[in-house]
Amino acid sequence: MSDVRQHAEEVSEQFSEHLDLSVEEVEDRLDNLVNEYRVPLEEARRSVVSHYLDEAGLERDEIRSGGGGTEQMNVEDVDRDEMWLGLTAKIVDLWDPRSDAVGQVGLLGDETGRIKFTKWADSDLPELEEGTVYRLGNLVSDEYQGDYSVKLNRTTTVEEVDEEIEVGDDTVEVEGALVDIQSGSGLIKRCPDEDCTRVLQNGRCSEHGEVEGEFDLRIKGVLDDGEEVHKVILDEEATEEFTGIGLEEAQEMAMDALDTTVVAEEMREQTLGRYYRVSGPTMGRYILTNEVEELAGPADAEDVLIKARSI
Repeated sequence: MSDVRQHAEEVSEQFSEHLDLSVEEVEDRLDNLVNEYRVPLEEARRSVVSHYLDEAGLERDEIRSGGGGTEQMNVEDVDRDEMWLGLTAKIVDLWDPRSDAVGQVGLLGDETGRIKFTKWADSDLPELEEGTVYRLGNLVSDEYQGDYSVKLNRTTTVEEVDEEIEVGDDTVEVEGALVDIQSGSGLIKRCPDEDCTRVLQNGRCSEHGEVEGEFDLRIKGVLDDGEEVHKVILDEEATEEFTGIGLEEAQEMAMDALDTTVVAEEMREQTLGRYYRVSGPTMGRYILTNEVEELAGPADAEDVLIKARSI
């Protein structure tokens, strides 16, 4: 079975109680986006799902998860946007929500790491208590700057579990040469929708269509320690500390040049080929950099002897 066909079957199943959709109809939409317009399959699926949600007048958490239920997995395995999954995890921390739409927000974790969670105010779910372990089903993942979170919605199942979990610490420290700053770095625009932070592509959000967008800074970089490469993400604060370029200055640079790509180019000129020590939690294949320190070179890094690849 092709990947497009499999996704079409799952989307058709998701809307089976709400729309009269054939698998072939969904497959045609997906195939057109993927093969005609070269849209990545996961993004194409989000676009098709959004279309049918609008057609049915539904919210995303009112449809089935698709794929025949949700798979129980570990926190460290949450590495894609819009995964439907289950976790058995301990509530590590809770803090006050900044929006009335949010009922609870905090961190949960298992032996493999920690992840942010959001429980919507209208989800009609029980209050989660700090220090308690729960088996959670039908969660959906979300991504922001490479940082993944999970959301509890009206379809989520919550079961208190009488067991103890030793929550793992997923913070790592890496030293190496910065050998690449990847596409999608520098001055970017994000969807302004309250519950969406996706990066816009040509002024469009994959879920909300054409929007105005809000400026942000980030770096998606690659560090080489001589044995393996590590992908790192720096948010606006870390990017400014790393490059000395703040959001306001970046916008002025782009305005003067009438081109947003000049920001990433300037960052490349300042940083590529230099040696850094970064630390932060891992999320999927990325290190979410909290701290960054420039090193004079491999001779000053006692535990690491590295040589940058061709830049």
